[in-house]
Amino acid sequence: MSVELGEAARALLDGPSFAHLSTLQPDGAPKVEPVWVAREGDRVLVTTDAGTLKGRNMERDPRVALSIVAPDDPYEQLLIRGRVVEVRPDPDLAFLDRLSLRYTGAPFPRRRWRQRAVYVIEPRIARHYRSPLVHNPSP
Repeated sequence: MSVELGEAARALLDGPSFAHLSTLQPDGAPKVEPVWVAREGDRVLVTTDAGTLKGRNMERDPRVALSIVAPDDPYEQLLIRGRVVEVRPDPDLAFLDRLSLRYTGAPFPRRRWRQRAVYVIEPRIARHYRSPLVHNPSP
């Protein structure tokens, strides 16, 4: 059962917000990596080579979690738990380039991948929260 993302959650996913994607290892231990994210409706999109550990983890066990923070305010957060519901090939790197343009302003420089794929995540739980704290680290 998927959930509808609110306006603030969609805004975080539509901008250059970094996410931390948690997948499950074969022994059940979590594996967390930073990833770029995008959105298609209320689904979250991430990309990796299918042969990577996170790609293999998502193929074996579709349960994932994401922690996303606003680039200008790390106290604005979106926490998602869900499932990978679709894997799409991206052999021409069209999706990867779209993300790279958003995050870096240029197409992705590495062009050779074994099996680039887009993982479509359907959120089952999504919680957006903006803390009243102000990000003002001391020098």
